[in-house]
Amino acid sequence: MKKQLVVLLECFCFMFFRLNAQQSARWMDYLEEMAVENENEEQMETLFTELSYWADHPTDLNEISISELRRLPFLSDRQIEDIILYKKKYGKWATIYELKNIESLDFETISLLLPFVYVGEWKEEQKSFTLKNLMERGKTEIHIRYDRGLQEKKGYKYQPDSILRKYPNLKYLGEPFYHSFRYSYAFGDRLQFGFCGEKDSGEPFLRKEHIGYDFYSIHLFLKDMGALKSLAIGDYKVSFGQGLVVSNDISFWKSSLMLQPEQRNNGFRRHFSTNETDFFRGIGVTVSSHKLDFSLFYSFRGMDATVNGDNEITSLKTDGIHRVPLDIEKKNRFTMHTMGGNIRYASPDLAIGITGITYDYGGFRVNPKLKPYNRYYFRGKKNSNASVDYLWKNRFVKFYGETAISENKALATIDGIQFTPFSYLSGLVLYRNYSRRYQAYFANTVSQNTMIQNEEGVYIGIQSNPFSYWKFSAYADLFRFPWLRYLIDAPSKGRECRIQSDYSKANGFSFSMNYTYRKKEKNGKNKEGEIRILPYEQHRVRGQVSYLLSSSFTMRTSVESICYIKTDKEKSYGWIFSQNSGWNPEKFPFKIDFYAAYFKTDDYDSRVYSREKNLLYAFALPSFYGKGIRFSSVFHWEVADRMDLSAKIGWTHYLDRDVIGSDLEEIEGADKTDINTSFRWKF
Repeated sequence: MKKQLVVLLECFCFMFFRLNAQQSARWMDYLEEMAVENENEEQMETLFTELSYWADHPTDLNEISISELRRLPFLSDRQIEDIILYKKKYGKWATIYELKNIESLDFETISLLLPFVYVGEWKEEQKSFTLKNLMERGKTEIHIRYDRGLQEKKGYKYQPDSILRKYPNLKYLGEPFYHSFRYSYAFGDRLQFGFCGEKDSGEPFLRKEHIGYDFYSIHLFLKDMGALKSLAIGDYKVSFGQGLVVSNDISFWKSSLMLQPEQRNNGFRRHFSTNETDFFRGIGVTVSSHKLDFSLFYSFRGMDATVNGDNEITSLKTDGIHRVPLDIEKKNRFTMHTMGGNIRYASPDLAIGITGITYDYGGFRVNPKLKPYNRYYFRGKKNSNASVDYLWKNRFVKFYGETAISENKALATIDGIQFTPFSYLSGLVLYRNYSRRYQAYFANTVSQNTMIQNEEGVYIGIQSNPFSYWKFSAYADLFRFPWLRYLIDAPSKGRECRIQSDYSKANGFSFSMNYTYRKKEKNGKNKEGEIRILPYEQHRVRGQVSYLLSSSFTMRTSVESICYIKTDKEKSYGWIFSQNSGWNPEKFPFKIDFYAAYFKTDDYDSRVYSREKNLLYAFALPSFYGKGIRFSSVFHWEVADRMDLSAKIGWTHYLDRDVIGSDLEEIEGADKTDINTSFRWKF
């Protein structure tokens, strides 16, 4: 009876909080912030697609597993354990509002979690893998997207045949629109099947050069079928250990999630985004026996590259765009064969894993043009990596890491210790050391470099919730590069730090403020005009306020300012002021979001980012420099039961130029307008 009374009171307290969480989709704000600091746009798109799908197909709290909760980057280990322990202690969840009873979950974290979970009627037979359940309880979805810019770009303009015969790359081969098609079937997360096709703007679709989509992807994924823990066929993702050997995950250490640089996913999961580079194609399987997991995978995938007459790969092409004849020439020039495996022992407090991987370049030799900075880059026909990863933890302390070796016997290691003495205080110290000779093509983990190589650093983060509704966090990263880097002709060093405060209440009001400082070194000229390694600095301040004007109207106001101190001590400044507003009337089957911004920057170094709403599965965080205004509006209409239509129009007007963009993307004039549409049918 006491529990029922508590739940009833929480329902009233949570009423507005729940509504605001649904409308503002706070987790999207987190992704936007991560994207500003993360240079891997393809991985951000994949993460956005995965979380968008999950938010649209939430999981019952009574069925959710630890592995599923670990996929949510904003949940700490203690919060995950407390969610699982709550059910064990009190029985099945009766309502979503019971989350407020967990001490380690603050309002901000709950608002991020709510879109992904629900509490409904739970029956064991729903999990039964039978033909009847597959037919009656499986969910099918078709999603179609079409985007187009209204202004003509230089790459689509008419060019005489005589000019194109001499300069064939002066014109795009395809139509000026983006188009994608997705089909998916899912029986919970135990069986997932889907395929998709995509063409980027400028790629041929209905032309003689290419009929159909430029990129296709298909997958079949099975999970938790007795001893078979997972089976991936087609396109899939792989992550083992902390990412020193292989990982398709993204690290969140340079965001407000300062205590989550740990790679949490181990094993396989489906690839269901239009990311054309960051995945494997073939088969992967994991078999479990007690506390041991045995994983094997094989992949063969066509890769884009520049290949010379000696069958040498001089550079890889990873953007997935094929718009001009030169792009077509580089498409699928070789097939990369990858084979690997992992043995992992895992208990609640201890985990040890061994990973091995080998890959070759289809008989071609990788041989980039030798320059001082790339002296230790991989050169050859095949490579191998192996590692040991480890984790030990209790209620208050967690130690984890991974040590890896490449075929040339070079080492890399990353080790961290995280402490949580109280539910309101956590800290992390992380050390990394990647040899300049370490070579691992599929490695992806904490790094200031684009490659896991030539870096040593110490990262320190702390987070505290000392008062109700408040959260404070900070990190500092000190690093050095023992060898040369691109455009840096000597060993260099740097540091980066951030402090952030967040305030969130159940009535829909939230506030955040952060300051980021970054200092690195690069080539520059001194007063005498000589090339020297000189420092540059960046200061970034951002504030945001979100509030609920009524049960159907939300607002978000943001301001951001940047100061970039160049190597010659000259400074450039940039700032942006933006306003988001959302209207979701209760009695009508549609919702509308509006966005308006004014920006002004001195140059590209002080560029700013537009954090605005987008369509389902569509992630974009455009940057702007110069002076101008930006408007956009997103309209979502539930046409019928399980059928909806979305559209977005965005318009940017520059006040300081008559030409936008460069090369084939150049637009004459000061305006750029884009229209995005999508249609979804669930049955």
